[in-house]
Amino acid sequence: MKFLIISALVACVCADVSHIVKHDESQAKILKQELDVGSEGQYIWSYETDNGIAAREQGALKNIPGAEVPAQVAQGEARWTAPDGQVVQFQYTADENGYNAQGPFIPTSPPIPAEILRSIEYIRAHPPKEN
Repeated sequence: MKFLIISALVACVCADVSHIVKHDESQAKILKQELDVGSEGQYIWSYETDNGIAAREQGALKNIPGAEVPAQVAQGEARWTAPDGQVVQFQYTADENGYNAQGPFIPTSPPIPAEILRSIEYIRAHPPKEN
């Protein structure tokens, strides 16, 4: 009986519980932080923490033909480690055409079914008659 209790205690002490113990992410230390803002609307910022979080972005004003005021455009990237240990990383741009993110973790829509594509082509080839 003593052997069983001692074996159980040794097993508990040796068990890897790192996935159960939560790390306090609020105590992450900033390793690098930069910010540079220009007088003409351009900027660049970046940061990196000791828990693997990093991001950077740069932007500027862009004159859009026909627009009354210039548009703010930006491009950047971000990276962090997910709870399952995978490194999540993506890049993005934001301009007069909207926000566009790219990366393996960005969800994508499913492909259009072949039947729908055939229907669209049929409608394009045979437009409805106007009354």
